Amino acid sequence: MAKLFDQFTRYLTCYVLIHNYYAWRNAGGPLPTLSLLQPAVEASPRQTAGFIASLKAGRLVTVESADGDRRSKLLRPAPEMIREIGRSVQAFVAAGEALDGEAIIGARLLDDPDALGDLLYRSAADVLARGTLIHPFPRVLFFARRDCGYLLFCEVMRAHYAMTLGTQESMPSLSYRALAERLQVSPAHIGNLLGEADRNGWFTIGARGRLVAMDPGLVAEFEVWAACQIAHFAGLSRQTAAFLEQGAGGAAPLMTGPAS
Repeated sequence: MAKLFDQFTRYLTCYVLIHNYYAWRNAGGPLPTLSLLQPAVEASPRQTAGFIASLKAGRLVTVESADGDRRSKLLRPAPEMIREIGRSVQAFVAAGEALDGEAIIGARLLDDPDALGDLLYRSAADVLARGTLIHPFPRVLFFARRDCGYLLFCEVMRAHYAMTLGTQESMPSLSYRALAERLQVSPAHIGNLLGEADRNGWFTIGARGRLVAMDPGLVAEFEVWAACQIAHFAGLSRQTAAFLEQGAGGAAPLMTGPAS
């Protein structure tokens, strides 16, 4: 499932879909239909419709009707999709709570997809209003735009921090074949990504599948980006926690069941 979502355009489509659903359910927003989603994402309307069809086939999105308007087909994200899209969100919230020494909502996000969905809605509302958090960080964005590129980048950063701590010998190999098996892509695709990183002087993987060079500027870019993510979700997680404490008052009408 990670491979399906680990590409920026597909991830963004799901992120906005979750936003639309919880904006409607929790804040009285417009009906979360395909026509609402299409103009809000990077992909063409046809590409978006095709991607949503594949999510429906995989039971990651369901199509339902609202009371009083059975003609409108509402896109509801499945808990599995919310959890997958929210994996990095959970990590940033947990990091922020660990740094602050205060548990706000991190534990609940692990068990309650609706809590995570509300937090994603608030995050996406901020992004739709002010722009993405990732575009000011071009090399992070470069990897995010490639299939499984962000996961590969995280593997490399993990290896970098292991080197810093002197624990690199316990790390999994970063060879083409090992990364391809872990990320479920072809060795050629891994080779293209690592080759471009090496040519640009960002990092180099040696013959034994170990990180042998890392650009300090890339490390700084990653760390500032991660700090921005932690700060972004710190305030929003408090909003979600307050909303959950108040209950779901003001939510949209309950669904009447799946629509054909």
